[in-house]
Formats: sequence, structure tokens, C-alpha cells
Amino acid sequence: MIKLTAPEIAGTDERLNVHYDTRLPQLSLWRRMQIPVIGWSGYWLVRTIGSTLRFEYLGARHLDDLHKAGKQAIGAFWHRSIFSAIWCWRGRGVVVMNTTNFDGQWTRRVIERLGYGTAQGSSTRGGLRGLAVMARRLEEGVDVAFTIDGPRGPRYVAKPGPVLLARRTGQPILVFHIGVERGHTFEKSWDLFRLPHLFSRAVMVMAPPIYVPADAGREMMEQKHAEMQTALERVRDVAESWFHLPERERESLRTEWNA
Repeated sequence: MIKLTAPEIAGTDERLNVHYDTRLPQLSLWRRMQIPVIGWSGYWLVRTIGSTLRFEYLGARHLDDLHKAGKQAIGAFWHRSIFSAIWCWRGRGVVVMNTTNFDGQWTRRVIERLGYGTAQGSSTRGGLRGLAVMARRLEEGVDVAFTIDGPRGPRYVAKPGPVLLARRTGQPILVFHIGVERGHTFEKSWDLFRLPHLFSRAVMVMAPPIYVPADAGREMMEQKHAEMQTALERVRDVAESWFHLPERERESLRTEWNA
């Protein structure tokens, strides 16, 4: 029989508890002073640019159909398009998972001012507690969403949170991506963050819902995760290439996604 020493037991508890730990980290006074300043600046930047964007929607009927059927959505999208997504889904009460680190604290102020709810947690800390909060919000009739490769990557590698939440709640996953005609890509950022230019056109592409059975085992969960990854890549490719396509190809895609 294998026996653990006291330090080993403590280490095991610490590894488990970190997924429930949503305490705010200790920040310097300078960092704490920056949070409200960056929060207000980010809010006005989103409002200023976002209000000039002109959106086209492909596949948006999937969300409408879910709501008509009394279902809620578990949204999933790549971190790259977070700026456009924040504006696109504002004012709907959507609950998003938000980290407790410095970036998460000022981001929370931005998105809550734009009509979002937050569940504190991430893939590295507090994630299980965050998922529990999101499950309750889904039961209350509120949509939720994940920046699925956040908070720090790897870029375009989907984390399992939406699949776990879909199995637990019976609500489907809806993946989407937003591409913009004109914008600046931060090449040195881990997510290749895309900041739209003023008055740019934008397109949101949403895939059909992905359901996860309540009794899904490991193999089924892996299949659903792979299905989500593939759908995320598909909507990204369509949205990112949209404004480089000839009009006849765009019309064909409109027919395909809006059928």
C-alpha cells in the first residue's frame, strides 16, 4: 500500500483546490491604480470603434432557433476576435468566464459596463468554480461564452470547458468567429489580436449547435471536443477570408450558412 507524506498530501490538495480558487491575486498599488483607468479607457475604445462597425451575419439563425426551442447557448470563439465579439454581443447579459489576474480585472470592468455577466475562473485557476457559476446561469435562462483558447493560449487550441459544461447542462455549444475587412493585427501578441478600424465592415459566422449527451464517456467527450475544434477552425477560415472572396463565392456561402 502506498502512503503519502504530509507534504505530498498538502500538494495534492493544493493542485485540486487551485481549480476552485477565485481569490484575487496580490497586486502592487501601481497595478491596482491602473485597473480603473484601463477599464474606462477600454470601455470607451470599444464603444467608439464598435458603434461604427457594419456587421453581416451568417448562421445567426442557429441561436434564434435555440431560443425559440427554450434552449440556451454555450458560445465559444477564438481570443483573436474578442474585441469585435464584445461589441457584437453587448447588452444581452451573456455570462463569460473571466480570469482573476491583472488583465482579467480591468477586462471585467469593460465587459460588465457593456452588459455582460462574469464567472471568475480560467483553465489554470478557478475553472471548476467558474463552470459551476455558468451552469447556474444557464439554468436561469442566460447564455454563456468562452474565449476558448484564452487566457494565454496556445492560440487556436480549444480548451475543454464548453464540452464539460454542455454534458452537465444539456445545452448546446455554438461556435462563431468574427472577421473584419480592415483592422490592425498585433503580430507580437500570443493571440494575433485583431483591432478593427473605424467604419470597417465585419462578418460573424456561426456554426450549427453541438450537443453533448449527459452520459458521454471519455471517448465521446474526445469526439465532441474534436468536433468543436473543427467547427472553430471552419468558422475562422470563412470569416477571415470573407472580404478577400469574389462576390459570387460570398453569395454561395450565404446560401450555405443561412439555409
